[in-house]
Amino acid sequence: MPHSQTSAPRGRVRLARGASPWLLPTVATAAASLVRARRSRRAAAIAVPTTALAAGMLWFFRDPEREIAQGRVISPADGVVQSIMPWKDGRTRVAIFMSPLNVHVNRAPMAGTVTSVEHVPGGFVPAFNKESENNERVVWHFDTELGDIEMVQIAGAVARRIVPYLAQGAKVEQGDRIGLIRFGSRVDIYLPEGVDVAVEVGQTTTAGVTRIDRD
Repeated sequence: MPHSQTSAPRGRVRLARGASPWLLPTVATAAASLVRARRSRRAAAIAVPTTALAAGMLWFFRDPEREIAQGRVISPADGVVQSIMPWKDGRTRVAIFMSPLNVHVNRAPMAGTVTSVEHVPGGFVPAFNKESENNERVVWHFDTELGDIEMVQIAGAVARRIVPYLAQGAKVEQGDRIGLIRFGSRVDIYLPEGVDVAVEVGQTTTAGVTRIDRD
């Protein structure tokens, strides 16, 4: 199945869908402070942090185009592999920790159909903490050539909103954008029984690029 994300120019960067509630007020405040900075030193002093904050927001919510890699299962998130755990049902969970400096747009690990998207309320402890298992999250299930693939977007201490881009029944290509987690957080993917893991704890992953499984 061809990848739908490769038609855009490589290296092109856009802003993530769902960033507006945070981004627009910050940029507007920075713009206003820059205009006033010409009139007073006090306004100029305020313009420095507000402009820096706006620039940081633009960086946080970047959404670069990617040339999607070949492979059965690819990483849904930019980040670092936090843990690899065998599950009771035979699956293997790969947990990827996303820092505030990572791209926060997540991508489909495989081509298939979204069979469910479930929002689960919860807490907001840091995503690297063991107790983050009870954080707010969105649980995805995809019907793929490997069967059911489960992916979980987990909110962190700062990321208090997960923005799904798709609904149940949607068709996805491998590497399609499926949702946004604002600021630092975690993404878990469960590999079916019999599928070997190709990544290691501590390894850096790139959404749509890093292969998660091994032939």
